[in-house]
Amino acid sequence: MRGVVFDGKQTEVVDDLEIRDPGPGEVLVAVAAAGLCHSDLSVVDGTIPFPLPVVLGHEGAGVVEAVGAGVVHVVPGDHVALSTLASCGACAQCDRGRPTMCRKAIGMPGQPFSRGGTPLYQFASNSAFAERTLVKAVQAVRIPADIPLASAALMGCGVVTGIGAVLNRAKVDRGDTVVVIGTGGIGLNVIQGARIAGALTIVAVDTNPAKEAVARQFGATHFLTSTEGVREILPTGADHAFECVGRTELIRQAIDLLDRRGQAILLGVPAATAEASFLVSSMYLDKSILGCRYGSSRPQRDIALYAELYRTGRLMLDELVTETYPVEDFAKAADDAHHGRVARGVLVF
Repeated sequence: MRGVVFDGKQTEVVDDLEIRDPGPGEVLVAVAAAGLCHSDLSVVDGTIPFPLPVVLGHEGAGVVEAVGAGVVHVVPGDHVALSTLASCGACAQCDRGRPTMCRKAIGMPGQPFSRGGTPLYQFASNSAFAERTLVKAVQAVRIPADIPLASAALMGCGVVTGIGAVLNRAKVDRGDTVVVIGTGGIGLNVIQGARIAGALTIVAVDTNPAKEAVARQFGATHFLTSTEGVREILPTGADHAFECVGRTELIRQAIDLLDRRGQAILLGVPAATAEASFLVSSMYLDKSILGCRYGSSRPQRDIALYAELYRTGRLMLDELVTETYPVEDFAKAADDAHHGRVARGVLVF
């Protein structure tokens, strides 16, 4: 089968991948579509260290092909969006409703794929850039069959991360003020999450002025090409500032833009060794810096909710898909994503 493999030197679209049958508690999914997220590119450029060789992709949707023993919530033929959280469901963190903090869901990559007898790692317990992938049952979230799979794929990362950061982590409330730094796939979902939450002022910041129209379409009330003008709009600062790029200087700017009791929420992914600085004295005004992994989400609950919000016209998914590419055009899709030409490019099989 076809898939996108990174071996540490090059990224290649291959056609000789093999995948094992599902074991107990596992689901085999025929992937229909997968969004290209900057996290995939970060594996290639080394920002996210990962064992190699690896099958890339982590934001996908498809159709259940087979299930292992004990799987009862999905059956062959069901449409599913794929989560990256291979949480155990039994540890203290899972029991508290915090599957993003499950230690078995972090840093334990499996090797369900092989090529020429050589095992390949699975990225983010998902590897959606393959015609078929194998996930734990908890990662397969059943969705209505009337949602286009190219749009549904984005719920597995960009949507659940951005909207989840707003609703679950920051808990943005009606009338709040929000600054969103970076209006790529994650930033646009933060914007629409803030709109859904009832934020009064949503300031989008992106160095690319061509992104203004789509930012306003998703709910931004203002658009700036730098953070310098934010204080003119919000003289006392913002209740919430989301950094969606992953640059340390922007993290500092997000913190400096906060009002009293404001929160800076970090969603971008800088290098693993990157360090950011801030004025400690400003923290005594009850300000907070919040990390956020995967939207602090509970995927079986959240993705199902977002699917219904989409069906009722309150959540925008189709508009996130700037362009679709056959998987063989991965290089073009990656180049478009790297240069910010798309909100989200989606690979289709």
